[in-house]
Amino acid sequence: MPHRPTTPAPTPQSPAHHRARPAHWAATATAVAAVIAGAGLLQPEPATGATPPPGTRNGPRATAPDARAVTYPLDCKGLPQAVTDTAHGDLDGDGRPETVAAVRCRAGSGTPPHALYVLIQDPAPGSTPRVVATLLDTDRRRTATELAVRDGSVTARLLGYSTPDVPRSDPDVSQLAKWRWTDGKFRQELTDSSAGSV
Repeated sequence: MPHRPTTPAPTPQSPAHHRARPAHWAATATAVAAVIAGAGLLQPEPATGATPPPGTRNGPRATAPDARAVTYPLDCKGLPQAVTDTAHGDLDGDGRPETVAAVRCRAGSGTPPHALYVLIQDPAPGSTPRVVATLLDTDRRRTATELAVRDGSVTARLLGYSTPDVPRSDPDVSQLAKWRWTDGKFRQELTDSSAGSV
């Protein structure tokens, strides 16, 4: 039988069309940029004959990534990394839970600042968790407390310092920060801010 070219089935990345128009390519470039901004959080599912309901796409119920099975992009100058808190939940609506980890360097004294990372677990057998986004960098010099995932959003109370003269053991600034996965990236908002003894 002679081979006849077939038209690919429509997918979110490749809409059905016969002729590309300039507006189409501009829209495609925008969509690709949004996916890149997401640092790989949303991963395509393997092709199957049917789409199972959320939470059952990979057979047994998916478990959240293990935050202690990851090496983080955090330079501790030879000191070990410490995961001090975690929260779990489905942040991108794919039916699989992500893990948010609060990580800092394990110092002998003092209070090193936190970084907040989002982890995913690839569905392939034998895969390990990986970091796909950084919500908070240590450059901001904040301590993260009250870490939680609720209704698809990450929240954390960030403790900091109003001036360099404030003792590191006595933060005097408190902010409740919130991050939500929107339009291919995590967007942050500060829901409140207060100064004074915390």
